[in-house]
Amino acid sequence: MSSKVSSESQPTESPTAQIHTRPWAATLILTGGLLLLALGMALSISFGAADIKLGVVWEAIFNFNPELTPHQIIWEIRLPRILGGAMVGACFAVAGAIMQGMTRNPLADSGLLGLNAGAGFALAICFAFFPGMPYMYIILYSFVGAGLGVLLVYGFGAASKSGLTPLRLVLAGAAVSAMLSALSEGIALYFKIGQDLAFWTAGGVAGTKWSQLEVMFPWVLAALIAGIIISRSITLLSLGEDIAVGLGQRTGLIKLVGLIVVLILAGTAVSVVGAVGFVGLIIPHLTRKLVGVDYRWIIPCSAVMGSLLLVFADLAARMINPPYETPIGALVALIGVPFFLYLARKERRTL
Repeated sequence: MSSKVSSESQPTESPTAQIHTRPWAATLILTGGLLLLALGMALSISFGAADIKLGVVWEAIFNFNPELTPHQIIWEIRLPRILGGAMVGACFAVAGAIMQGMTRNPLADSGLLGLNAGAGFALAICFAFFPGMPYMYIILYSFVGAGLGVLLVYGFGAASKSGLTPLRLVLAGAAVSAMLSALSEGIALYFKIGQDLAFWTAGGVAGTKWSQLEVMFPWVLAALIAGIIISRSITLLSLGEDIAVGLGQRTGLIKLVGLIVVLILAGTAVSVVGAVGFVGLIIPHLTRKLVGVDYRWIIPCSAVMGSLLLVFADLAARMINPPYETPIGALVALIGVPFFLYLARKERRTL
């Protein structure tokens, strides 16, 4: 009797076995990244138009004296600015990671796919028609504007019979972003609110206030927690929708929750820092290269690395041409544009 076993009777590899991950690298990024982030925040608080020693920074944070001018500068100007930059970096990075995982589109990013421009268009409407609106409502308008950008991009991109390819999605995003940005500029000129929108056009965290952080923090925290909760499902979606459905995932619900999380993160970030693109493109790719393709590690690591990028970009923006500031959006674009071209060339066969 033959001892051969038919190929049908041999155990097949589980789809989840395709998930390659490096927990040790993720742990190193989370621990080392948080330490480096703390150092970067301390340096960023210390350097500026008025240089402040690190010892004074430590005293101001843990033993605040409102009668000392350096302490006032740290607490009222620099600390909310740095914390805002860290939160915004995490928002953009995690939003990009979730978008890339859900759509399996390596070029997905809130800036490239119209979310940032949509949120900016909503801000223009707020400044023009509802001056003095509380920041809480400005954030809500940003969510709606980001949602409008997504609807327009996917609507135009899906008009083709061959469906949504990464290239068509990016082209639709570029067209919608240009249209919404032009409308925003037109509103700014007509209603003479160009100065109010200047921060959005250039991108930057200067002027971030504690009142803004108090409003945005619960939204950002809830969205990040939701992203971590659905991270396993996003990992399965990144392997293919058929695989995710075969493993019992409710893909429609996961995509809806993921989209809501992305809208909250992108809308909140744009309402604070403006049109800073490419963070959500660069960071998720770099994170996947380091920790593997398991989104249970990608999402938290992307949050830490996105915060690092924005904190150090803000520090560089103040050191390049003091006492003037270089827009953060321009600095990030210097890295992001070549990276985008590299990805487009790498993925040209599937575009």
